[in-house]
Amino acid sequence: MGTRWTVVCALPAAADRDGLRAAIDARLRAIVDQMSHWEPASELCRFNALAPGDWADLSPDFAAVVDLSLRVAHASGGAFDPAIGHLVDLWGFGPPGPQPEPGITAIAEAQSAGGWRRLRRDPAGRRLRQPGGLALDLSGVAKGYAADAIANLLAERAVRHCLVEIGGECVGRGMRPDGDPWWVDLEDPIKTGRPPLRLALHECAVATSGNYVRGDHSIDPRTGCATTNGVVSVSVVARTGALADALATAILVAYPGEGLIKEQGIAARIVVQIGASIEEVLTPKFVRMIA
Repeated sequence: MGTRWTVVCALPAAADRDGLRAAIDARLRAIVDQMSHWEPASELCRFNALAPGDWADLSPDFAAVVDLSLRVAHASGGAFDPAIGHLVDLWGFGPPGPQPEPGITAIAEAQSAGGWRRLRRDPAGRRLRQPGGLALDLSGVAKGYAADAIANLLAERAVRHCLVEIGGECVGRGMRPDGDPWWVDLEDPIKTGRPPLRLALHECAVATSGNYVRGDHSIDPRTGCATTNGVVSVSVVARTGALADALATAILVAYPGEGLIKEQGIAARIVVQIGASIEEVLTPKFVRMIA
């Protein structure tokens, strides 16, 4: 995933630390082997290479991420779209590397080849149909899902108090040994000197999508072009890391359209910069969480 992971946890006295770390590494490796669009042998890349009309049998992890992605795509009117692999490559953010700025025709072709509405899911058989030429890209949800998976792995090994962080997406379970919740600070993305917002992650997750670390790399699937709404950062608190990750990506693209936020009752902090004007928007649910 091109990032680092951190786990802070309260271990039982007899815990096998080395074995636990090996299990975490193996679990993350398995997720990468399924969802990476950089590894040609991954489950995702194998799906992308299928012939038109072929069906792929999905692993449980892959099926769960696809199902969540399709739900968020529907709820956001396509602001979040797991089927924009060709657009990602076209704009130079995928495995082919940097590309010249694409023209209108190339963008239109990439859009017509993708789009979540072209996907056909067989929930009973855990299968997904390749309509022909469609390329999945699950980067907008995979890190959050991986953080959930590691928290679940720890719980299965009787480690119920933990903070899992993968590339900035955090999942908190239980409490710290001193009785405090797991505290997470949301940094000021524009460096205005304001103190960070501090959240208590107790049985919930926070994920941030933004353009302030790696530069502007957000694509609006509905237009095929970069976003122009001035959003610098979106942080979402939700019950799972995967949901928070996907919703943060959707809001980054969809803002200032508030339909998604109001309909889903999302807890979000949105930072917008247009010229010299900087605005921090806290949704009502988010305000209640930090009050």
